[in-house]
Amino acid sequence: MGATSGVAGAGGDGAGGDGAGAAAAVRDPGLQPERTRLAWRRTTLSSTVAAVLAVKAALHGGVSTAGAVVCGLCCALWLGFLLVAQFRIHCLARTVTPPALAPRLATAAVLCTAGVAVCAVALVV
Repeated sequence: MGATSGVAGAGGDGAGGDGAGAAAAVRDPGLQPERTRLAWRRTTLSSTVAAVLAVKAALHGGVSTAGAVVCGLCCALWLGFLLVAQFRIHCLARTVTPPALAPRLATAAVLCTAGVAVCAVALVV
């Protein structure tokens, strides 16, 4: 009797596992790439605001050589981040299951973002 209830319990667990697998297969695969695309857009917008504020700070008290160099570097870093973000957004839009972000692109995005922040701080201080 104990063996019969054990087998039934094992069969019930296996069926429950199959039900969970079926529920995972029904999941909408478009939601995660959409959230990721929106996150890239928000980060691009934030980077744009930081770059514009850096340019404004560089031009506010008159143009100096150091301010122009830092401003140019900030704009170049912003463009680099914009290229990485657009590439990733297009990758997310092309396929249902997008590939993982390449480590070199992730590193480039992080370095560009940190560089824009450092340039903005240098121009404000």
